[in-house]
Amino acid sequence: MLYRENGQFKTSYAADQQIFPIAQDRWAILAILAFAFIGVPLLVDEYLFRAILIPFLILSLAALGVNILVGYCGQITLGAGAFMAVGAYAAYNFHIRIDGLPLLFSFLLGGLTAAAVGIFFGIPSLRVRGLYLAVATLAAQFFTDWVFLRVPWFTNNASSGSVSVANLQVFSWQIDSPVDKYLLCLVILVLFALLAKNMTRCAIGRQWMAIRDMDVAAEVIGIRPLFAKLSAFAVSSFFVGTAGALWGFVHLASWEPAAFSVDRSFQLLFMVIIGGLGSIMGSFFGAAFIVILPIALNQFLPAIGSVFGISISTAGVSHAELIIFGALIIFFLIKEPHGIARMWSTAKEKLRLWPFPH
Repeated sequence: MLYRENGQFKTSYAADQQIFPIAQDRWAILAILAFAFIGVPLLVDEYLFRAILIPFLILSLAALGVNILVGYCGQITLGAGAFMAVGAYAAYNFHIRIDGLPLLFSFLLGGLTAAAVGIFFGIPSLRVRGLYLAVATLAAQFFTDWVFLRVPWFTNNASSGSVSVANLQVFSWQIDSPVDKYLLCLVILVLFALLAKNMTRCAIGRQWMAIRDMDVAAEVIGIRPLFAKLSAFAVSSFFVGTAGALWGFVHLASWEPAAFSVDRSFQLLFMVIIGGLGSIMGSFFGAAFIVILPIALNQFLPAIGSVFGISISTAGVSHAELIIFGALIIFFLIKEPHGIARMWSTAKEKLRLWPFPH
């Protein structure tokens, strides 16, 4: 009975078209943000910041980018890990080669570099689609892996092939503790999520969805496939590249090309499929699921096995993780193609009608 919009009248177009038209949704989002900014830094220990919260925030940002391309524009990609690598290495080179460049500008320039690379590898989408486009984006993954491994300029001629950063500072704010890193990632994620939500609601977002639903019909009604597809690749790669910069600078602090392998690309695609294609909320659901599931399996699977007298090794837990991922992807593709986000929307619709059956 609490989740109703009775008496909430819309008296303007702005009120009718706001992101959260129901007051309860607005209050819930404000409460979540307040808890995330104030409550979490006071209550959570260092392990949870490093193992769960910071990876969740960064991977949510990357999943937002992948969802824009795959969920909203319908262009399949298997090269998200490559664009994360481009963002990370570009931000690193901007950071060390331009004296006095603020850290945030390094992140944004890394994202813009990833956007340019994304546009280049998105050109085949004008002629091919489906599996052929997936193979074309997979080529970006193998190409960037080779470049960052074989061209020493990108790693500042490091003999080990890895790069590292230290003494992160945003203007006068020194980023050294896990709480500082968490708050930095949270601020960036909130801003980018708001940007993504508004872009999917404006004219360019409607063009993406028209291309996704039927590109021939979209072209007939005046939508330019060239602009729509390449803009989706650019925006998606910008989000993913910025996430890659955060992953390298904030989460890892020292990394090599293997940190952005093809496994990362598949992981991001799994997030979008499980969380929900074409849903901003689904990106958060998918990232939370992918981050929490391995930790939960490591904690509970051996305990459950011991109850039945079965000893489960670490390798067994790792294999179970892959099996569960594959089974869940098959389940969601068959039973609920729109993922956890659709299940959440259905639950809210039922709550709005409860206790009435219709």
